[in-house]
Amino acid sequence: MQDYEVPAEVAGWMNMIGCAVTICDWNGVILYMNDLSRKTFARHGDMIGKNLFSCHSERSQQMIRHMLATGDTNAYTIEKGGIRKLIYQTPWRDSTGRIAGMAEISIPLPEDMPHYNRDAK
Repeated sequence: MQDYEVPAEVAGWMNMIGCAVTICDWNGVILYMNDLSRKTFARHGDMIGKNLFSCHSERSQQMIRHMLATGDTNAYTIEKGGIRKLIYQTPWRDSTGRIAGMAEISIPLPEDMPHYNRDAK
């Protein structure tokens, strides 16, 4: 596993948004969780350094492996605890352009969120 440390100014910024951010490496080892992500998964204890494959179903593991192999992005919505969320999962690349892992951003959605079609005239 390649050591990777999120720069303080980036980590600070990621804690200032109302989204949960989780980043893993190519092998599924969790490298970073912002404060909201840590709070969301607190019942599992400290997840930094743990493998995310161990807490996902076989179907989810296959999807993660597919994204890591192809560079595809996966996005969907969920509702949990009465809160709707957009889950956005996408590979991140190292300085050589190779897929180095995956990032997941979980964004709470307002119940009455408007949708605008910018192509409509």
